[in-house]
Amino acid sequence: MISRRSLYELYWKMEHLIVPSLKYSQSIYEDLLNAHVRSDVRWLDLGCGHQILPTWRFEQEKRLTETCAMVVGIDPNWNSLTKHRSIRNLVTGTASALPFTADSFDLVTANMVVEHFDNPKQVFLEVYRVLRPGGLFIFHTPNVRGYVTKLARALPEKLKMILIRMLEGRRSEDVFKTYYRANEESDVKRLAESTGFAPTEIQLIASSAEFAIIPPLAALELLWIRVLLTRPFRHLRTNLIVTLTKERATNID
Repeated sequence: MISRRSLYELYWKMEHLIVPSLKYSQSIYEDLLNAHVRSDVRWLDLGCGHQILPTWRFEQEKRLTETCAMVVGIDPNWNSLTKHRSIRNLVTGTASALPFTADSFDLVTANMVVEHFDNPKQVFLEVYRVLRPGGLFIFHTPNVRGYVTKLARALPEKLKMILIRMLEGRRSEDVFKTYYRANEESDVKRLAESTGFAPTEIQLIASSAEFAIIPPLAALELLWIRVLLTRPFRHLRTNLIVTLTKERATNID
């Protein structure tokens, strides 16, 4: 029987051959964090669960959290927080009602969390409130127009859970309801404008193949990803990585 590791090694060779310029969206997100997490930064991670970065990047995650002045993680799921290993300051709570005073943080982040917000405007308002002037809100989330999200929304729930377990290794207790209400470039711009943020950068990313461990499907997927990297198909890429800045005071109705 072919091991999972062998399948990934085969996939990486295919990826290098078909789309040599492709970079995993989580790696791009990590690079962005490395650019902004400094020794004087007070950092809040929304929906931190039991990790900030993918499991195999734990040492890098640990170095990141040890770099800044303070890091706090908040998540509504206590069971997830009990498994967290890199953040010491952990809080049970929701992003729509952050239990922190105004101007408390220099950086607020969310990795694959924004798609779970049923009221993203309220979350954006709360993030704006707790950020200091000049602070950043950085998040990584699926693009609702990408093929992965469209497939996930079309599949029956049982089949989707089977695929998530097989392809990503996630258990059912780590899968949460999605709304995708801030998961398109136009939605992010609208929400940013209505909550006082200045959109600093909105990246549309084509990430690594979801079907990496199924070689025939991975090859077809990589061919499609190669198309997505061309400018005309930018809006159909799989992921968004967004940087918003708190630049001004505003009155929000």
